[in-house]
Amino acid sequence: MKEMSGYGKWVAGRKTKWITLLVWIVAVGVLTLVWPSVNSQVLNNAQNLPDDAQSVRAAAVAEQEFPGGSGTPALLVWHREGGLSEEDLIHIIAVYGKLEQQPLEHQNFVPPLGQLPPQALQASLSEDRSTLVTPVLFEKTADSDQLGEAVTQLKALVSAETGADPAAAEVESSELSLRVSGPVGISIDATGLFEDADVSLLIATVILVLVFLLLIYRSPVLALIPLVAVGFAYGLTSPLLGKMAQEGWITVDSQAISIMTVLLFGAGTDYCLFLISRFRQMLKVEENKGRALLSAISHSSGAIAMSGFTVVLALFALLLAKYGAYHRFAVPFSVSILIMGIASLTLVPALLAIFGRKSFFPFIPRTPQMEAERAKAKGKPVPEVKVSRKKGIGGFVVSRPWAIVGVTVVLLGVLASFSSGIRFTYDLLSSFPEDMESRQGFDLIGTQFSPGELAPAKLMIDTGGQADGGDFKVVLGGLSYVDTVSDPQTGAVNKDIIGFDIEFKDNPYSLEAMSHIPALQNTVEQALTDAGLDNPQERVWISGQTATQYDTKELGERDTDLIIPVVIGLISLLLLIYLRSLVATVYLVATVILSFFSALGLGWIIIHYVLGADAIQGAIPLYSFVFLVALGEDYNIFMISNIWKKRKVMPLKQAIAEGVNETGSVITSAGLILAGTFAVLATLPIQVLVQFGIITAIGVLLDTFVVRPFLVPAITLLLGRWSFWPGKHHEVSQPQAAEEH
Repeated sequence: MKEMSGYGKWVAGRKTKWITLLVWIVAVGVLTLVWPSVNSQVLNNAQNLPDDAQSVRAAAVAEQEFPGGSGTPALLVWHREGGLSEEDLIHIIAVYGKLEQQPLEHQNFVPPLGQLPPQALQASLSEDRSTLVTPVLFEKTADSDQLGEAVTQLKALVSAETGADPAAAEVESSELSLRVSGPVGISIDATGLFEDADVSLLIATVILVLVFLLLIYRSPVLALIPLVAVGFAYGLTSPLLGKMAQEGWITVDSQAISIMTVLLFGAGTDYCLFLISRFRQMLKVEENKGRALLSAISHSSGAIAMSGFTVVLALFALLLAKYGAYHRFAVPFSVSILIMGIASLTLVPALLAIFGRKSFFPFIPRTPQMEAERAKAKGKPVPEVKVSRKKGIGGFVVSRPWAIVGVTVVLLGVLASFSSGIRFTYDLLSSFPEDMESRQGFDLIGTQFSPGELAPAKLMIDTGGQADGGDFKVVLGGLSYVDTVSDPQTGAVNKDIIGFDIEFKDNPYSLEAMSHIPALQNTVEQALTDAGLDNPQERVWISGQTATQYDTKELGERDTDLIIPVVIGLISLLLLIYLRSLVATVYLVATVILSFFSALGLGWIIIHYVLGADAIQGAIPLYSFVFLVALGEDYNIFMISNIWKKRKVMPLKQAIAEGVNETGSVITSAGLILAGTFAVLATLPIQVLVQFGIITAIGVLLDTFVVRPFLVPAITLLLGRWSFWPGKHHEVSQPQAAEEH
């Protein structure tokens, strides 16, 4: 492990510290002025599925053959407790008449309800006559913000027509209420949640990190240094990502930016603490603050660089994903951590060099001689040098390694066993608060009608002119999972293509409904085969939200199965190069994987049995794995590199005990801050972020308080010299005093 001792004087020397600070200020200032911020380049309706996905190909066929119904639907859910009046129906007809004459921005199609008498709408009312669902279709190219503006215009039109405000009326009241649901309503609400979350998340994260730093170091200056570094890193990351998005090289969305902010504060503060804690140690044995800082840099920079590089590579592995949301996370996360790593190794040393010992004011660390001189100058007695005789956690670990390995493995194993019972969902609606407009609308549809009406599936069949649409309707209507089937429609371009709108009995976003997509496809293909048609798999297309969700699930599972082994392989390779030990690499990776499954298990216990959720979002295992394995390895690297250095000058047992004790406080502090920043996500009103925050925070805490201080050092001691195989281990037989540097 080659030390990075030479560069310290180039970033934190007497003159170079000011140059380093100036370079950062200029770089952030110039890029902020010249390039756009990342938030200005957010695109929230980017396509998640590739063009060759079944549902995407089907959507293209639907747009060509059935253009009247190929837009993105907003479902207007009209409701009045006790029943809709004839006056309500007249108002609804008038609204649709105006929509036909003066279409909204990005409006694609509205049914000709404006030409109907009120009696004609009564046939579409729910059984208790309290609810009516009417569609408005919008262009597929419109993003969530544009759809939001159009829906705002629509609500203003409804208010002007009714003389009231149905959108603000309570659903349970006797007034006329309106809720916009369907894919358009869900998209608007999802974007609104993430935009609202972005600001509150940033404020909460900053406050949490600041409070933790003040409690740990009790120094206002030191608490601000990591925050300043993170601020500079974000100031550089934002225009850099903004420029990349502007050029079309990457796509960024609100969700990625929200989580990137958390990652920057959590991981960035950790890297700063690794250096700060070493600097404080050195100030207690070295009078010259410059030499103390250079020594701290040389001893911690290798581990910081390695930790950062590990996280960057693991996050870059998300580029292998075919699912758009995963793929879009890769570059923002990787670039932000890369820049934060550079800031930790350049800007933070420069700031520490500028403030020197005053960084720790009012609890300034001094050498025993400096303390004695200070006391003498004040006419006070010279304080005694306290020598700690406590064995600490390190001493406990080396005294009972077998017991520790047994207890921790059993504990983690029991927690991990609960992960096998996890149920997953791909239902975005279940992630919304119950008072969200689109969810209220969906609940009304599910109560008053078939849930499948929220998002019908579009089935299209190329019959080759050899099959009758009526026969297919009979077959489809006889399927147990189908609620209603429309009359066959003929394609606009290819007259041999017939289309059906199908409503399932299940929630169209549920796993049950998603399982009907391949079943429906197989049924129709078999019917085509029975009719004597060749290549039936090329003659059937299914579009709609349920088909999209099915493809999302299949693609997500494919990405998870590919990326997880790649991340494990990359991190293993980096550890092997850094530690030059195959054995250590194997057990370090194995312990972090075990802690990941334990976090999943404990997270499921909390989310399912305590919070009452029936399932977790399907994307969470992959996100959590990438973060936990990469960040968990950070702590292992920092501690193991300390032990590796010490064992060159003392017996392994002593090196482990001192290595665990020396790194204990800083890793505990870093772990609490990182877990805290992820836990902030659990305070947001979005279930997917709540679940991700809980599982990731649990994983960080398990790494911090179980794996790093107990399991890893105990395994290292039990394996002895084999821990370094095939690297060389020179046995030091005589215990020596703890190495000062």
